[in-house]
Amino acid sequence: MGTITIRPKSHADWLTERKSGIGSSEVASIIGLNPWQTPYQLWRVKTGVDAPTEENFAMRAGHYLEEAVAQFWHDETQREVIKQSAGDWLVRDTERPFLQASPDRTYWLPNMTRANENKGILECKTTQMPVDADDLPKHWFCQVQYQLGIAGYEHGSLAWLTCGREFGYKDIDFVPEFYEWLTAKVEQFWRKNVLGNKEPEPINTKDILLKYNRHVDGKTVEVAQEVFEAVNSLKEVKKHAKELEEAQAKLEEQIKLAFGDAEGITYEGTTLATWKAPKPSQRFDAKALQADCPSLYEKYLVPTQSSRRFLLK
Repeated sequence: MGTITIRPKSHADWLTERKSGIGSSEVASIIGLNPWQTPYQLWRVKTGVDAPTEENFAMRAGHYLEEAVAQFWHDETQREVIKQSAGDWLVRDTERPFLQASPDRTYWLPNMTRANENKGILECKTTQMPVDADDLPKHWFCQVQYQLGIAGYEHGSLAWLTCGREFGYKDIDFVPEFYEWLTAKVEQFWRKNVLGNKEPEPINTKDILLKYNRHVDGKTVEVAQEVFEAVNSLKEVKKHAKELEEAQAKLEEQIKLAFGDAEGITYEGTTLATWKAPKPSQRFDAKALQADCPSLYEKYLVPTQSSRRFLLK
């Protein structure tokens, strides 16, 4: 297997290059391990049905903070991060060019000669969630394995900064068997779903709403017994939920009666609850505008399609 390194002239060119294959941040979606994206949603992006997600503040901040995470990792491990590895670049499999990755950084393996085969890959993460080094997020693990396999490296490291306050890292060795299985799934998705334009099956509500934004008037479908049982179970759950809501309302009413004009209630010196009015705020009175200036109100009305509404019968 051979690889080629691509260094685009600009960030825009790098984004264009990424469209021509499956990157390491996308691979977990294909096998159903990405909590933020399903195979169907990835397929829509890769086939041009949907535009790629625009870079938001969190994504941009994560990109800027890669250097900070890499520095924390260097301080912790004393391993040397390769400065030239920062920036937008790709490594691509020459035999299967749809296999491509953009590592955050590479580093020199300690106590070894400085040759290309003696490098490791450093993946840098910023997150708001707590991370257990012994139970890494599965989509992160897939990302590092995919990068190592494409680059032909044996060792990598995953480093993370949580809430800007806690740093951690975990060394990850390449697992050839997992990479072979993973790339087989990627190749199948690329050839069958992307090139062959075969839609993956929807697997969650967001998929359904993307595919079927609106219902067909008068259409019904006969469902399997497991769906029938799910409907009955949901009715039972909603019944108990209503009972709990009623009990909650009664308890809140009892407690609020004790406040009078106080903002808080205590028991043996310990504050139990507060009940305070928020500060006055300004809001736009659309009904008043409609009554006073109906023509102006009509001018700014725009048609909108509401989301499908789910009702149990």
